[in-house]
Amino acid sequence: MKRDNLPQLEVISRRPEGGSTRRPLLFVHGAYTGAWCWDEHFLAYFANHGFEAHALSLRGHGGSPDRRVLDTYRIDDYVADVARVVDSLDVPPVLIGHSMGGFVVQKFLEEGEAAAAVLVCSVPPQGLMSSALGLAMRRPGLMSEFNKLLGGGRVDGEALRLALFHQPVDDADLRRYLRASQSESNRAIWDMSFFNLPRVAQVADVPMLVMGARHDEIIPPGQVEMTAQTYGVDAHILPDLGHGLMLERGWQRVAEMIRTWLETHNL
Repeated sequence: MKRDNLPQLEVISRRPEGGSTRRPLLFVHGAYTGAWCWDEHFLAYFANHGFEAHALSLRGHGGSPDRRVLDTYRIDDYVADVARVVDSLDVPPVLIGHSMGGFVVQKFLEEGEAAAAVLVCSVPPQGLMSSALGLAMRRPGLMSEFNKLLGGGRVDGEALRLALFHQPVDDADLRRYLRASQSESNRAIWDMSFFNLPRVAQVADVPMLVMGARHDEIIPPGQVEMTAQTYGVDAHILPDLGHGLMLERGWQRVAEMIRTWLETHNL
């Protein structure tokens, strides 16, 4: 697997008091965001339940270098970032990826080792194009806002609310999320659309949980079900939630489903 000499990546870690005997968790964020989205609720939740929980910011995201050359980064570069953090852990972790992060997890599993994988509102192995076309037809204004953000512009707060949330979100929180949002690599988007789709037959056969949200405007339930069918598992669609489930008011239901699944699999 590709390695590189990139300076230190941002990794936010929360550890349980007294240590842990559980598998470590590594959270991988989606497009336009960074590790901070997992630190709002999830990292502390899982640390409080006995898990060592880590979230990385992929290169060019959050506090990781180097955003100035973001558009040069490929999905393979993001996979290499995950591999660097996995290598730093004592044992292979459970990988938990959201949206683009779920796609990166699938690509990592072509060659990398993990104890299990959780795909949350993940880009399906068939790629992003079907979701993008569906969004353009259902919500052309929202698609326009994503294109603006992709190009480094700022999006409207109400567009962000519509894209990520089904439940009410405080205006102050929305403004904070908007400030933390950023552009994404065009090259990575094209990789997810056509040029570097997961080689499903080579994706490691590890325990996998596939989750989605009933009111997800970006990766709708049908796309989540397609991912689950591809890997021979059930799709779990949570009601009353949107794409940004780790930030929704109902985030704890998502965390509890993941924790229950981990405990069922003795992870």
